[in-house]
Amino acid sequence: MRKFQKHQILEVIASMHTVHQHCKEQLDKKAYPTVQNLLTDCQDAAIQIGELIEEMDGEGTEAVAHLEQYCERLYQVNLQKETILPQKAYKYLEERLLRAENAINHMPLRKEVVFLPYKASMWDSLESVYLAAREDKNCDAYVVPIPYYDKLPDDSLGKLHYEGDEYPSDIEITYYEDYPLEERHPDAIYIHNPYDRCNIVTCVPERYFSSNLKKHTDCLVYIPYFILNEIEPDNQAAIDNMKHFCFLPGTIWADKVIVQSEKMRQIYINEYYKAAKEAGLSGDHTDRKKLEEKILGLGSPKLDKVHSTRKESLQIPQEWRKVIEKPDGTWKKIIFYNTSIGALLKNEEKMLEKMKSVFQTFKEQQEEIALLWRPHPLIQSTIRSMKPQLWAEYEKLVQTYREEGWGIYDDTADLDRAVVLSDAYYGDTSSVVQVYQETGKPVMIQNAEVG
Repeated sequence: MRKFQKHQILEVIASMHTVHQHCKEQLDKKAYPTVQNLLTDCQDAAIQIGELIEEMDGEGTEAVAHLEQYCERLYQVNLQKETILPQKAYKYLEERLLRAENAINHMPLRKEVVFLPYKASMWDSLESVYLAAREDKNCDAYVVPIPYYDKLPDDSLGKLHYEGDEYPSDIEITYYEDYPLEERHPDAIYIHNPYDRCNIVTCVPERYFSSNLKKHTDCLVYIPYFILNEIEPDNQAAIDNMKHFCFLPGTIWADKVIVQSEKMRQIYINEYYKAAKEAGLSGDHTDRKKLEEKILGLGSPKLDKVHSTRKESLQIPQEWRKVIEKPDGTWKKIIFYNTSIGALLKNEEKMLEKMKSVFQTFKEQQEEIALLWRPHPLIQSTIRSMKPQLWAEYEKLVQTYREEGWGIYDDTADLDRAVVLSDAYYGDTSSVVQVYQETGKPVMIQNAEVG
């Protein structure tokens, strides 16, 4: 039985106790038809409760046995017509209902948690938590990928995307229309998208805004889809470049926020507190003790995923193998080339020229080195939305690279495969760098100013 369902059942039983008392009062007024109708309602409620318990916990429970005895006595009482609910019958009904109530109170509870990722490529920020929940015998865990829209330059909503078919094969997916949050009221909801309507590139449907999700769960948990450079809590200059992450709809509405480290936790608490004060919020939002309970530095599941992924277990597409393998069957060195949204937006044409130069260099070294280019998964929709004039040239660059076929173009949802498969990282500063550094392999940052 779920906590939410138990609460609903006990509320109904409480109302049945009230009805019993009301029936006694109505008997004094000889309002027999009213009493009969009320007792019929009690019988219907008891039957529905019994059916619900059997659906959740199977047949033969003590609670259902008491409810069945309760219904049998109600039926006998109702047959008595004008002598409805004598004192002895009233006590018996109350006793059976109390015993059923007590049995329900002692029934073991199951938890239901649901994970609501939107980008399949960001699933690694939730996966290890889901796998732990899935192993818990007292927990039912669901992965419900939700759709998202592109944002158009005028801030209106564009094309709707759904990536439910891009998740690992061992992850059981539930279609979002088959999981009614309002009815299920899961004990916990996990999200990795904190933006609601604040993102200029994508937007989830309003029903999945954190402000709405909060209404349908006992605990909304936000885990960032990214990892930031570690910062000392007293380095305000560096903090100012990232503090906007600390006060977003997801962090505001969440009951728990899980960040990558204890240092980052302190930064989130400090910056959240200051931003909440400036926004005129009060209560828990500006109570440092409450914020310390809300924001936890438990680490990032993204790092769990990297540490648990083994090179020998990777599924390597055949077209990738053609690029990676030498004629003698040995492998070339693989360079993970990562291009970020920020670098392209900042440098525009300069960045495109830099990428062309990088491609030419690695093309000339293709006999010994395999380039695995993995652009940020939102780079296409971002450039279209924010820099449409840049889109045609970028698209042409991608097309040329893919058609030439000497390198790998990775636009899949599986970041960790690229991280584990490659021998070194080259590219822009991004959250991928922090993940890659966990492998202990070399990391080299490119400079758009240097051709």
